[in-house]
Amino acid sequence: MLASVRDAFMALGDALAFAPSGIIGVLILALAAVAAIAVHEILIRLLRRLFGDQESYLRSLLRAISGLTRLAFLIIALDIVLPIAPIDPAAIAILARILSLATIALLGWIAITATHVTGDLYLRRFRLDATDNLLARKHVTQVRILRRVVDTLIVVLTVSAALMTFESVRQYGVSLFASAGVAGLVVGLAARPMLSNLIAGIQIATTQPIRLDDEVVIENQWGRIEEITSTYVVIKLWDLRRLIVPLSYFMEKAFENWTRESTNLIGAVSIHVSYLTPIERLRQKALEIVRASPLWDGDVAKLLVNEAKETALELRVLASARTSGATADLRNEIREKMIAFLQQEYPTCLPPLAPAAPPPAAQSPQPSKPPDVSSAPPSTSS
Repeated sequence: MLASVRDAFMALGDALAFAPSGIIGVLILALAAVAAIAVHEILIRLLRRLFGDQESYLRSLLRAISGLTRLAFLIIALDIVLPIAPIDPAAIAILARILSLATIALLGWIAITATHVTGDLYLRRFRLDATDNLLARKHVTQVRILRRVVDTLIVVLTVSAALMTFESVRQYGVSLFASAGVAGLVVGLAARPMLSNLIAGIQIATTQPIRLDDEVVIENQWGRIEEITSTYVVIKLWDLRRLIVPLSYFMEKAFENWTRESTNLIGAVSIHVSYLTPIERLRQKALEIVRASPLWDGDVAKLLVNEAKETALELRVLASARTSGATADLRNEIREKMIAFLQQEYPTCLPPLAPAAPPPAAQSPQPSKPPDVSSAPPSTSS
């Protein structure tokens, strides 16, 4: 087929022998480009009819790479007719080098696009906005991290293949690796953080100590995993700040993940009462409050005597909810209603108030201490 195409263009060149060679060459290349685009359009229409209206991987892939395949047809057509075009040999050599580089870049571009389409189609089965999104977060995290790693590898391989087409660059690279001198050491040390984060990204994608939308506590900062890139993780803190953490941190240091296996959490509310308090009556009231709350998930609900101190008992109410936000709201509701119940039904069982402190003696004015602005994560216990 390629021979027949070349013969046709050679016959066209013979028919236009009366025209200047430069014009004939440009005309042959232009006709080859038009023919390639026309053939591509015909094939795309045939494939669309073959796939029909149904959404499938091949149809989505075809839609995503149609522009790239058009460019590929154009490069192939120009590569076929370039040897027979009556153009200056120096110009042909330059055009051949440009077509070679364009082919390598095009192959890398198609590989990246196919990877993205595959990942997007795979993630269509999962929804992050669902109530129970644990499985969705697991797969979305895995696909996004692996996709960035694959993109990086494809770009590196594409650039390497393009550089290897130049003889001078190839020889320089061989001599650099053979010498293994100071330059190689500097490059290795400079690439170490990038490589460590790249390897950590692969480990996170496979073992998944964190996922998107996980609730974590890092360096006494509570927040949600908002974004996972190929080198760092963005954590949205409770006060809307963003904490940027390198990927290697999660493989080298300890941290808390509140939603590793489930979004459900158990909240604890501590209440201090006197020894005369009827514990069983308070237990009934606590269970009544928890069970009547729409925030309770129907799992854990109990009241226990956590500690007996010299002046008071410490009661702890445990209740579970579906999310950390619901757990915090449930704890506040339990605390408020239990205090109101004690004030109304058993005011004498409340712990005695601490004696008022004597007024401070007159002192010389001291410079005021700056306020503590350190942030602490929301807690599930009090």
